[in-house]
Amino acid sequence: MPVTFRKSFQIFPGVRLNINRRSMSLTFGSGKGGPKRTYSTTGRTTTSHDLPGPFGYRKTTRRGAH
Repeated sequence: MPVTFRKSFQIFPGVRLNINRRSMSLTFGSGKGGPKRTYSTTGRTTTSHDLPGPFGYRKTTRRGAH
């Protein structure tokens, strides 16, 4: 079983700093099922939103990708 590391800190209300062994990211948005935007040091940007029931929306893009 691989060893993993992941830690998340709330910096301000609605802003989280996420750290894992490969990168760091900042997440902006509501923690109560509202929309969220995440920016990673690897160049990935993720937009997500929880929808009613078992549904959700997520779109991930990379910096410089067309």
